[in-house]
Amino acid sequence: MTQTIVVLGGAYAGVGVAHRLLKHTKPSVKDLKVILVSKNSHFYWNLASVRAIVPGALKEEQYSLPIEKGFAKYPADAFEFVLGSAEGVDVADKTVRVATAGGEEKVLKYDHLVVATGTRTVNASVPWKGNGTYEETAAQIAGIQDKVRNASHIVIAGAGATGVEAAAELAFEFGAKKEVVLLSGDAELLGGDSLASNVATELKKLGVKVRKSARVVDTKELPDGKTEVELQGGEKIATDLYLPTMGVAPNTEFLPANLLTNKKFVDIDEFYKVKGAENVWAAGDAVWKPKGSFVLADKQAAGVAKNIDLALKGKPPVVVKTIPMDVLFVATGRSRGAGRLGSVKVFSIMVYMIKGKTLGTQQLAGYVDGSAF
Repeated sequence: MTQTIVVLGGAYAGVGVAHRLLKHTKPSVKDLKVILVSKNSHFYWNLASVRAIVPGALKEEQYSLPIEKGFAKYPADAFEFVLGSAEGVDVADKTVRVATAGGEEKVLKYDHLVVATGTRTVNASVPWKGNGTYEETAAQIAGIQDKVRNASHIVIAGAGATGVEAAAELAFEFGAKKEVVLLSGDAELLGGDSLASNVATELKKLGVKVRKSARVVDTKELPDGKTEVELQGGEKIATDLYLPTMGVAPNTEFLPANLLTNKKFVDIDEFYKVKGAENVWAAGDAVWKPKGSFVLADKQAAGVAKNIDLALKGKPPVVVKTIPMDVLFVATGRSRGAGRLGSVKVFSIMVYMIKGKTLGTQQLAGYVDGSAF
């Protein structure tokens, strides 16, 4: 009897689980079938979004490739790609209700379910995450590139890693031709992380104007096309282009509330099995454990795929291990960066070589076709 694994989410964790099961479990579990459900027809390498908004910096194929083509090597009875989004899960009946891109509703029956739907940016005006369909994301990027091209003054709100990297990319590309302002709602960059002073130094070299304790409370479009950014305290800044980076929310609305934490992330145990549900697993940013991270998502996906493999063979799961320390690498343009391994800071050139040089885009093809796994 066919063992059906439904994977929700076509990004790092979801694609990673699907490929691992098809490559490493299918040979020994002959009746295995994987159904991958994704709202986006393309794998969007959002790690490169901060560079994708810079006109001419990247070609589309460097950060976006079609998902289904990467799975073409698997037998038709082993894999199915569903373009759509999950609308509901019934853990008792083991079914997922999916709204397809064609406007139809499809009900998928599963033996095991993997939730890897990630997170979305609270303000979806900039595709720091793959919030929409391929067409929507591509149109957003093209539109922002046009605005960047025509802007002489750019305000980036939010001084987490995304905000810092976006400000650095723009300043690296345009230098003194465009004024780039980075607003930090906190008293220090990166929420006061130990890298804050290093990052501030790198941004200063690039000419980014950093404003600390400058929290945005409101924005509005002005008649001349500019955006008015109002700060806590009443100060107002008029800018040609406003790029917010603050806040993410989990894509988990389709799940029963009892499967979620108080912050709406998926509630999992040490095996990355969802608490309160049979044969339901989760990985990636949708679990936010201990935080959202590309490296963590990959390790979690590997762990979930391994535990499903064990379950299909009648064996108990193993504890999913990720990385033994907190790692933070922040690219500051295309030549330098700041980073740490735990509490140990690393050289700028190391951050550049590992992250800043390509923002990982050289790995995209391997993720899509499964050769990375």
